[in-house]
Amino acid sequence: MVKNPRTVITSGVFDLIHPGHIFLLKFAKKLAGKDGRLIVVIARDETVLRRKRRKPILSENDRLKIVNSIKYVDKAVLGFNPMSFKKIIEKYRPDVVVFGYDQKSIMNAFQKEATTKKWKIKIVKAPKLLSRRRYSTTQLINKAKNIHLSER
Repeated sequence: MVKNPRTVITSGVFDLIHPGHIFLLKFAKKLAGKDGRLIVVIARDETVLRRKRRKPILSENDRLKIVNSIKYVDKAVLGFNPMSFKKIIEKYRPDVVVFGYDQKSIMNAFQKEATTKKWKIKIVKAPKLLSRRRYSTTQLINKAKNIHLSER
């Protein structure tokens, strides 16, 4: 009997790639297994603006190219506009959907829709990267704003 490879999906903005992103992608790929695939859904620029109340630093196409180049990722795709869990689930038929440890609100919204629509999908919250430093894109942006370049 041949077992179908597992499809795992995770998603995010992936604006400024940091160790927390790599940890999430490695974790999700491990859940997919040796023959499985990891699909990463990149948030559209409009979705980022609406949810985070800021424009992304990099365009959705640039973020797509960067995430597609990460070794744990089998395929990165742009999300739908407007955002749609249903369209992603119908198109990619994942076995597992992984959310970052800090994506509680979107994970809850997904769980509610999955229950309502009776999707047979395992939902996993990724663990937090154990590090002395907490990585977030917002922190990186704020840190970069505070760097003063010396005059030459």
